Amino acid sequence: MDAEVDHYVVLGLTSGEEGAKLTEKEITKAYKLKALELHPDKRRDDPNAASNFQQLRTSYDILRDDKARKLFDDLLRVKREHQLRQSQRDGKRRKMMSDLERREHDASAPDPSAKEREEEARIARQLKEEIARIRAMHAKKVVPTSTNKKENAGSSTTGGGGVGLDQEKVLKVSWEKVGEDYSADKLRELFSKFGEVEDVVIKGNKKKGSALVVMTTKEGAVAATGSVIGHLANPLLVLPLKPAMAADSTSAPKFAEPDRMNNLVGAGYQAFEDSVLKKMQKAAEKQR
Repeated sequence: MDAEVDHYVVLGLTSGEEGAKLTEKEITKAYKLKALELHPDKRRDDPNAASNFQQLRTSYDILRDDKARKLFDDLLRVKREHQLRQSQRDGKRRKMMSDLERREHDASAPDPSAKEREEEARIARQLKEEIARIRAMHAKKVVPTSTNKKENAGSSTTGGGGVGLDQEKVLKVSWEKVGEDYSADKLRELFSKFGEVEDVVIKGNKKKGSALVVMTTKEGAVAATGSVIGHLANPLLVLPLKPAMAADSTSAPKFAEPDRMNNLVGAGYQAFEDSVLKKMQKAAEKQR
């Protein structure tokens, strides 16, 4: 029982490391003050007054004895160290429990990265389907145009021989694919201010557009050259396919393009331009 009693506390003193530093004089002074307070003559109604006063005397005797006090101080020190270790173990145990609970919570919670990957895969699938749809839509548009191109090419090869096109009436037009683009009808409208336009054939790529404009007369082609500007934000470059030459009375007669030229749709194909140039060459060879 005495091992559980803190004798410093019994005398109303500070325990622990500070209690071990108290002098004998300070202990005696504390004892006298506490003895006046706990004396049985002043506590006649307290049944424990005698035992409390006896405990006060015992505690004073222990603290006044150097050997007993040293043993008591060592006992208090060991208890403090034990409590400290216990507290540290409890702290580590609480931290381990907290970490375990957190890991269990994280394991049961959905993985944000997995959710992001799933969302990314879903969007990628939708984009792939949309690209396939757009390609299919463009393929449907291109097939009829290719058919028209083959029909036009076939008609040009089966048409009447000896028919040529005067290259001096053909203008080569080019522009950048920025701002407002040019259609066959728009080019026909611009060049018709300088004479009748027989046909407009557009070709080009994503960055640059070009076209062949066939005028009815050489005079119209000369007048349109350098005069047609187009949109200020996207001007046209107009050059003759073959510069005009002085009239020669001995030159061979020129042949007019048949009416089927007017039926060509202004679709920019390189093959048609090559076909036009070949016809010009054949006409020139026959004129010799």
